[in-house]
Amino acid sequence: MPRRRTSSSSSSTGSPTGATGAAAAPRNRTPQPVRIRRRSFGDFVKAFLAFVALAVLLVGVPGALATQIGWPLPDGVPSFDWLQQEITVHTFLNILTVIVWLAWAQFTACVLVEMKAALSGVGVPGRVPGAGPSQLLARQLVAALLLVGATAASFTPGLSQLGNSYDANQKPTVAAAQATPGLFAQQQEQASGAAAALAEQASHAAAHADAGGSTAKQGDTKYYRIQPPEGRHHDSLWEIAQRHLGDGRRYKEIFELNKDRVQPDGSRLSEASLIRPGWIMEMPGDARGGELVEMPDEAPNVSPDVQQQISDYARTGDHAQGGGGAQGGSDQAQGGGATQVSVPDQQRPAQDGTGHQQATAVGAESDSAFGLPEALLTAPLLAAGLLGALGRRRRQALWQSAFGAVGGRRGMEPPTPSGDAQDVQDALLVGADPEGVRLLDRSLRGLAASLAEESRALPVVYAAWLSNGDLHLQLAQPAGKPPAPWQQGQDQTFWMLSRTDAERYEDVDTAAPYPGLVSLGTMDDSRLLLNLEAVPGIVSLSGREADRAAVFASVAAELATNGWSDRMTITLVGFGEDLTPLAPNRIRHLEDVEALVEAMEAETRQRRGALGAAGHDSVLTGRTGPAQHTRWAPHLVLLAAQPSAEDAVKLAELAADASRLGIGYLVGTDTGDLPGAAWEMEITGQGKLLAPLLGLELDAQSLPVAQQRAVVELFVEADPERESDRPATTPPFLVDISEQGRPAVYARLVGPYEIIGLDTPDGERSALLHEALALLLLHREGVHPRVLSSALWPRGVTDDVRGALLDRLRDWLGADPDGTPRLTTDGSGRLTLAKSVVSDLDVLRSLYHEATQGRGVGSRAVRGRLLTDALVLVRGPLLADRPEGRYQWLSHEIVDAQLPLLVADTGLALCEFHMEKDRAEKAIEALNAALRTAPADERLWHELLRATHATGDTQRLTGLATDLIGRSGARGLPPRTEALLDELLPTWRDAIAAVG
Repeated sequence: MPRRRTSSSSSSTGSPTGATGAAAAPRNRTPQPVRIRRRSFGDFVKAFLAFVALAVLLVGVPGALATQIGWPLPDGVPSFDWLQQEITVHTFLNILTVIVWLAWAQFTACVLVEMKAALSGVGVPGRVPGAGPSQLLARQLVAALLLVGATAASFTPGLSQLGNSYDANQKPTVAAAQATPGLFAQQQEQASGAAAALAEQASHAAAHADAGGSTAKQGDTKYYRIQPPEGRHHDSLWEIAQRHLGDGRRYKEIFELNKDRVQPDGSRLSEASLIRPGWIMEMPGDARGGELVEMPDEAPNVSPDVQQQISDYARTGDHAQGGGGAQGGSDQAQGGGATQVSVPDQQRPAQDGTGHQQATAVGAESDSAFGLPEALLTAPLLAAGLLGALGRRRRQALWQSAFGAVGGRRGMEPPTPSGDAQDVQDALLVGADPEGVRLLDRSLRGLAASLAEESRALPVVYAAWLSNGDLHLQLAQPAGKPPAPWQQGQDQTFWMLSRTDAERYEDVDTAAPYPGLVSLGTMDDSRLLLNLEAVPGIVSLSGREADRAAVFASVAAELATNGWSDRMTITLVGFGEDLTPLAPNRIRHLEDVEALVEAMEAETRQRRGALGAAGHDSVLTGRTGPAQHTRWAPHLVLLAAQPSAEDAVKLAELAADASRLGIGYLVGTDTGDLPGAAWEMEITGQGKLLAPLLGLELDAQSLPVAQQRAVVELFVEADPERESDRPATTPPFLVDISEQGRPAVYARLVGPYEIIGLDTPDGERSALLHEALALLLLHREGVHPRVLSSALWPRGVTDDVRGALLDRLRDWLGADPDGTPRLTTDGSGRLTLAKSVVSDLDVLRSLYHEATQGRGVGSRAVRGRLLTDALVLVRGPLLADRPEGRYQWLSHEIVDAQLPLLVADTGLALCEFHMEKDRAEKAIEALNAALRTAPADERLWHELLRATHATGDTQRLTGLATDLIGRSGARGLPPRTEALLDELLPTWRDAIAAVG
């Protein structure tokens, strides 16, 4: 039968999965002995006690009732007089006896149902109505009774689970029915009592790639019947491949041979890590291992019923149906007509899972010389979060500095990074996908708003997959039909939103529903985001300490800066103290586990009480209510070092109910064995994130220590508090403002874009060349070629196209009279412009600097002339006529904050210059000119009020106050402006009321 290639991996052991595919696996293996679990004395004791308990409950109870009490119901139809008789003790005993008889009948039915399912070995036992605890007890007793035999085929909790709620053990196991992307939730018994698991299959549906015949002729094909669990041990394809093929990594061959074929219980194999007792697996022809590898006609130890099942199964599959149709049939059978997740054609350029297309590396050797950190280039969501947070930090520093002084103030230019920090900043600019973050945020909030309109609760989401721009949510359990434009995914536990539909969403005023989503890595073209706060227990991460630290740093940095959350607390234990500058309001650091346990015990109690008082069953319910913006923010705990055995147990107890409370735990471990770990992962030295039990093998997202330090350096350098202790900064590029410094090429950026000194390039590429020149003019320190190309082509571009653009740009700019090219490359490989290429923004900065820190300091006349010339240059906002859809890279820049502040500072300085000579009208003229570019600057309005007051025209001042009130809208006047009006015009309230 044709072999379909898959990239998923699955294991039930701690062995790391390999990357070797089925096609490359050796076909001849040394037969391995079948491992048969020996029954212990304890197993026989449990079976005997279970037999005694069943005998007492099934035979002893009715016998005692019949002999001691007798038949409790009347022999005939009671009369009306009987109903009016006094209730005696005998009557009360008869009523209790009827109740006991009914309970016995219900329990007997449960035993029969569980016994039938266990002996048949097929399917999951049905539920007896209203018999939750009774059926759980019956299942446990039947399981223990059959533990000493090999006939039980479907029992789940062992005797150690006695006391767990029946509903908790009956949550449906979720299976994905399609290849890309996929993730499933799978029940796992844990010491904490929390049960759940996660897996995914994100693979190419390349059935044509590895086409071939069946492993053998039908009559000679070998089959394996999935064995029932032994205690807590469940069969897995990995162990089956290990036993009978000699290599667990060959589980993919078994999966491909049996994928989507109908099993005896009517279900299908859709995930390599989800198999059920009683299922039949066709095996590769070289399978070995005794009677557990069975053939239809040569299985003397197999019952006729099972032989018939194998014979029926042998007639299914690609070799029996002509091949090809299994995958499509799966969606019909399990999806119920749901929208099928499309797999991108292999000829299309691969994307990184957020719609952020990556170009083919034609010039890999040349790119490697630039040395940009790969970890950030391949983490678009993390890079976008860091870049956005860094921009906000720099703007905050500018604004804080702006209100600190007038004229010659510090902090106009942020420090220019160098070395590793510069490389990291470039990597953030190249790798960031702010559009992907925006769509993810709008999609999740839009979903929450739609569910709230329908009075539906938010479903529990274990994870999200971003694949080619489409968003797939993996639900913990089916939650009905998703609201439009969301669609049903490959089964009832997947909700999908296409990128096209996501782009139609607008901003909505609702709380972020799933702020705990964080990127872990990629599988093929799909990116996994795990919802840490929804994990039913602890997520453990094993591996080398340095590798774990890189993953923990990535998780912490993305949680601290992501764009799809409102508020959260991130507690870092034993590591990451230097990460606090990324988000001081979110990140807190604790030194040891003891302090963590103390703090989390208190918070767990507090959250339980708050949920109870609010009448919510979980934080998800609270996020859709009236207090959605102020309560129920997640608290995510990251503990990188392995806790002691005692502390691990305490954490497991705390994590047992954490998912309901919005608390998540990610804990590092050296051994991979951690109490209460619901999901176990391992990071390898090769950067692979493995979770064999969950079927995950990802290219891990990490933040190595060198890049971590450089990122922190960028944030520390932008700290507003540090800025106040520094000397006034000098613009990165000062222009010779004398007549001799006339530039060869002059670009007007402040206002409509205009270039003087260059011929207009041909029409098709004119806009692209203009945009490239604008980016270079705003970064006189140099621009990395990959930063330039990612700015012009946010969705990616090949190296040859980028190289062709740079050649055209060099030809267009030309050379100076001495032959020096106007576009050169510095020692670090970055593109720089010659000093003969100047913008009006460069001139504006130079004029203001010269007036406030240069020649203008010692000469009043020079200062006035320079400030007046600077204000004349201001013709409007930056690149006022830029075409829609272009210049998207400006959202990463802070020049949109720098320019209004620079113009305001210039206007304020010129106002001060005129007010020194009591020229109020000139001062008002300068302030109005500055307000056209910086209308929101409160300082300008304050000086305008003072200058107007200086004219002595009360009516004019009242009109200005009225204008200010109209501009402030519902928010009202700022307190400082109101206080200034009280000083300048005490009767302003009455005057404005009379006017209005």
